[in-house]
Amino acid sequence: MTSFFNFLLIAGALQGFVFIIATFFSRKKVEKPIIFLNLIVLFLSLNNLQAWLIDKGHMESFYFTKHLMLPWYLPIFPLFHVFVLYYFQIEEKLKTYLKFSFVLFGVEIIIHSGIIWYMYHFQEDINDAHLIKAYDSFEEMVNSVYCVFIFVNTFLVLFKHEKLHKFILGYDDILWIKRFMSIGAIVVACWLIAIVINNATDFIKYPYSYYPMRLTSSILLYWISYQGFFRYMVVSDRILLRKSLGETDGPKLRVTSKKESDDIIQRTCKSDKQEQTFLAINMHVVSEQKYLDPNLNLESLAEELNMSAGQLSAHINSCSSYNFSDYINNFRVEQAKRFLGDEEFEQYTIVAIGLECGFNSKSAFYAAFKKFTGETPTDYRKAHT
Repeated sequence: MTSFFNFLLIAGALQGFVFIIATFFSRKKVEKPIIFLNLIVLFLSLNNLQAWLIDKGHMESFYFTKHLMLPWYLPIFPLFHVFVLYYFQIEEKLKTYLKFSFVLFGVEIIIHSGIIWYMYHFQEDINDAHLIKAYDSFEEMVNSVYCVFIFVNTFLVLFKHEKLHKFILGYDDILWIKRFMSIGAIVVACWLIAIVINNATDFIKYPYSYYPMRLTSSILLYWISYQGFFRYMVVSDRILLRKSLGETDGPKLRVTSKKESDDIIQRTCKSDKQEQTFLAINMHVVSEQKYLDPNLNLESLAEELNMSAGQLSAHINSCSSYNFSDYINNFRVEQAKRFLGDEEFEQYTIVAIGLECGFNSKSAFYAAFKKFTGETPTDYRKAHT
């Protein structure tokens, strides 16, 4: 059991260091939210590495390293809190606690080092480490209270101050962060239980009391780091793409002639009257960019055009040989092709492009793109840029 957990600790630490290097080299510009995610992984990896070194006995060669347990876990909570604020772009509206956290972290290291130095130089029995152990317990209890305070503040940002989510909800439903916080509450509970066990009973000895917390927290925090990195890239790319769509020189779809309209939708109308109606439908969908709305449906579009859903469906089926879903997805794919084939947008993620073109998921985007082009978005980008 101990060997298994030690393996997980060192494997997680190494994975964390690889993650940090990979994320720094994967972006031309490293934004603040990415820096905060990397710091979360760094401190978690250092915490796991320290626990592995202690459990394996590699810290016992010197008196100082044997008794020095740095609270690497302390900055993790405030760093995640700050990441959430920057992700929501509300960092100026709420307090971050980050400066205080690092000051507290530094003060604790100085105090801990000072106690070890005092015990080493002025204690008669060098093996008596009662003062160091007492300080370790006190420090962890103080830190646990502080970390729970930060955790609760982050929880309130997500579940109470929902009016602050207005901007980001246009790009992300933030359910992934809410799920993380809900599971994170279990991790915090495991930590508090371990502290109580260590200080109130000898039923379970160190390090076994920390195994549930170490395992769940490591998995959860590495997962949130990967998720956070991916989600932030997608959201930041979507913001820039949407701005581009709003500019006159952006890669919009513009139907200004019969030929351009025919290039997008081949018409098969049975009468001139039906064709005129369909042209009006087509012009409205393209000029208003209705296809970019992931919530667009037959009923809402029919209401805008002052006709019934049945009439709209009949016109689309007769004149385009598509059902409503394929008719709209055809425009979305055409828009995505313009982004994917433009070297100016080569740095944006394919998922961000798909979502900003009106698809509500990666799988829906890839399926539709393959259906209309016969190749994946990745292959299309490689062939056209």
